[in-house]
Amino acid sequence: MSTMDDGRIGGAATERYARKKETILAAATAILNRQGVRGMTLSDVAAQVGLNTTSVTYYYRKKDDLAAACFMRGLERLEAMVEEAAAQGSPADRIVKFLELYLDLHRAVRQGEATPLTSFAEVKALKEPLRGSVVEAFNNLFRRVRSFFDDPSLAHLDKRQRNARAHLLMEQVFWSGRWLRRYDVEDYGRVRDRMGDILLNGLPASGRAWAPRPLPDPTPSSQDNAAQEGLEWRETFLVAATRLINQRGYRGASVEEISAALNVTKGSFYHHHDDKDALVAECFERTFTVTRRSQLDARALDADSWTQLVSTAAGLTSYQLSEHGPLLRASSLSALPEPLRGDMADGYMRGWQRFASIISDGIADGSIRPIDPSIAAHMINSMLNAAASLPTWVPGLDGEEAAALFARPLLTGVLR
Repeated sequence: MSTMDDGRIGGAATERYARKKETILAAATAILNRQGVRGMTLSDVAAQVGLNTTSVTYYYRKKDDLAAACFMRGLERLEAMVEEAAAQGSPADRIVKFLELYLDLHRAVRQGEATPLTSFAEVKALKEPLRGSVVEAFNNLFRRVRSFFDDPSLAHLDKRQRNARAHLLMEQVFWSGRWLRRYDVEDYGRVRDRMGDILLNGLPASGRAWAPRPLPDPTPSSQDNAAQEGLEWRETFLVAATRLINQRGYRGASVEEISAALNVTKGSFYHHHDDKDALVAECFERTFTVTRRSQLDARALDADSWTQLVSTAAGLTSYQLSEHGPLLRASSLSALPEPLRGDMADGYMRGWQRFASIISDGIADGSIRPIDPSIAAHMINSMLNAAASLPTWVPGLDGEEAAALFARPLLTGVLR
């Protein structure tokens, strides 16, 4: 056999290896997005691609190796989008291009022409040193997105403000994948235009200023009968559990870890909850209660709808960093079993509908300019969900600062 023939065989083998590796990554990403790091197994991935588990370990020795590879591949794909967007001539053009590229990918996924991006909600469930490597790569991506705001026209923005805006933009892109399924792919161009318009120009009609009014504390124990036995302890229990689940993910936070964080025994935990799903459902219900009360208190203000909207948005953003915060991040939804997942998703949708109603009323009373209320409400939900992790990017914040740094740019325009 000639050297040329050897080269052809070697090249073909290399190509087959690369194709199989991509197939494994695609299958693992789908399982990872559904079940998280702890819920994914090498045997599940092997079954998905028609291999045995031993064959998968030829490519990835351990489950964490495969999960980390999925995260890194997702970051590589995002990095390519960010690089292309960063080459645009102005901050506004960079932002719109980033949206366009992400929506193009999402359209291709819906049409079966591309594999989904990896969800980064469970990176913290990885073990070291893999987790550190993925986090470092994500931080590098974050810095590239922050560079969108490096422009003489934005010299007034300090590093904290640019960090907050970069986090806001990335979360708007990531979160959109949760609600884009409600639109046909033929409408994605319109979605891009509406999202870009809101990000660049905000919501207020001409002459309306950012002037949120204080609202009552929406914490359940502050408005219910505080003398009810166990109510305040219950609130403390749910806040501690929410914080741990937000930090480690649904599957990353075990019953043992939750019990330890709450300083109760595992037996005591099961005395109050049938299982972890029941606890997460109660954390979600608390999140919905806080959101609903803030929205209803805002609607009760003797003020135009713009003032009502900024008051509840600012109040809920501040709440995320208060002693009673944060609220449970929506990323835990994907790990819940059906029908519980559907019930909790409905709770989020009710909050979205109330935001959309306030915005529609504002367009009618002239305090909010004509925009798409549905898309704007999704974007406000995204901002509030992301506010829970804002201290990661802007350390040392208090609640009032968070509202000004995070809620205000979304509602009034990220370049203003």
